[in-house]
Amino acid sequence: MGQLDELIKALDGMELERGLPMRQLTTFRLGGPADAVLFVKTEAELLKALLACREHALPYHIIGNGSNLIVRDGGLRGLVLVIGKHMAGFSQKGTQIIAGAGLSLTALARETVRLGLMGLEWACGIPGTLGGACAMNAGAYTGELKQSLKRVRILENYAIYERDVEPCDLGYRTSIYGAPDKIVLSAMLELSEDDGFAKKRQADYLCSRETKQPLAFASAGSVFKRPKGHYAGQLIEAAGLKGARLGGAMVSDLHAGFIINTGDATASDVLGLIERVRKAVLETSGVELELEVKVWGDG
Repeated sequence: MGQLDELIKALDGMELERGLPMRQLTTFRLGGPADAVLFVKTEAELLKALLACREHALPYHIIGNGSNLIVRDGGLRGLVLVIGKHMAGFSQKGTQIIAGAGLSLTALARETVRLGLMGLEWACGIPGTLGGACAMNAGAYTGELKQSLKRVRILENYAIYERDVEPCDLGYRTSIYGAPDKIVLSAMLELSEDDGFAKKRQADYLCSRETKQPLAFASAGSVFKRPKGHYAGQLIEAAGLKGARLGGAMVSDLHAGFIINTGDATASDVLGLIERVRKAVLETSGVELELEVKVWGDG
């Protein structure tokens, strides 16, 4: 019996699938098969799975909604752990919110506005989970998670504990609360009472997304980080690559900061187009674009 078989035996009774294509688990709809995928239901299951991976010397990957991620066509080895709907609890105490890492960021933003709170209006429409937002300090418009994130419950070194969030823990699209070193299980946010305009701000942000972003196509959101003093989309458009294609991948003709899957793209198409864009922008502007999306897996 191989190591993977031993691992699966150790996780008997859990919600696990072998060979599941990662295109089914990512917003880009890309990626080959994972050796095994576990849909985590509890903190205890997560810890047991990580210990089993260590015992059987197998790698693991943590995902939420699979946004901000490109998985190569060869797929992923080892175990993929999905922290999603089973770990999406929510509770409120005044202006404080405690929510599970698997809760949709959009659902969280909508619920907080409904409850008369403000501070997360910018997050409505972002396709990730709260855990993913903690791992990268998600943000949009004038907001970012750093502004409201106060405490996290994390799994680190096979132990679960809570810690207060320090201002230096998060930066622009960076955070110390990312897997595999730290896995966020839940988070406490401190929001403010609605000033009477939260619902309007949320609606305005959603309208802006719908008119300026290619939401009708599969993507991973903004591909590149914002370069200092510039906007990635403007640099790409100036390089003449708005609408450029490679296979089924395309630089959006609505917002050049997005690369979209027109329906039949492979990860190789997307990665090839990314390199073409980076080279062209460097040649025309001297700016080296840095990826915001993560790239995992075998080629």
